[in-house]
Amino acid sequence: MVNQESSATTPEAQGFALPLSARVVLIDLDGTLVDTAPDLAAAANHVLRSLGREPAAMPTIRGFIGNGVRELMRRALTITAEPSQAELDAAMEGFSAYYGEHLLDHSQVYPGVRETLDALRVQGRELVCITNKAGAFTEPMLERLGLRGYFSLVLSGDSLPRKKPDPLPLLHAAAHFQQAVADCLLVGDSGNDTRAARAAGMPVACVSYGYNGDEPVHCLRPDAVLDNMLELLNILA
Repeated sequence: MVNQESSATTPEAQGFALPLSARVVLIDLDGTLVDTAPDLAAAANHVLRSLGREPAAMPTIRGFIGNGVRELMRRALTITAEPSQAELDAAMEGFSAYYGEHLLDHSQVYPGVRETLDALRVQGRELVCITNKAGAFTEPMLERLGLRGYFSLVLSGDSLPRKKPDPLPLLHAAAHFQQAVADCLLVGDSGNDTRAARAAGMPVACVSYGYNGDEPVHCLRPDAVLDNMLELLNILA
């Protein structure tokens, strides 16, 4: 069920009215398009075990997803003790090597995603994959899952000088397609997405099934909450 959120005119909630024109639709990757938590957790725990540390539980790792894999690994290490930069650098080498080889052991595209992307493409909308994941992982994942062809533009966490929750990637995408920011839509799953969208002045919808820690996405006050990606089609004009 699609839920339109409260529309008080504040920096946190501009209150864009539904339906949205959204000639450009920007979609987050981890927790929105693809359930990547199992493989991210496996890579992080591989590193923790190699360092003689206890592995972290899946709910804990899920709460670390969204700010890029370096921050995920730092937070996983911090469960035991805050790592030095040298320790984190070494841990990231192990993480990157393992994750690159096990990128899609268990990760799966969420229900309704492919059908929604097909429909958006038929409608003639421009699609952008916008993620804080490094490009070295983003591009292979999209290719191997058969999703890359849907996106006219892919913005990874290292594509630009700043990533979400900074508004730069959103503003870049709107400018790339020569569209007003308010005529675009970001679809995500976390506070990084809502903060970036509000800072950019862009409408934002959040899926309820993604990675936002223990906080329901309704608390982020997006313009709409989607229980399935197919519900995106119901909020577009």
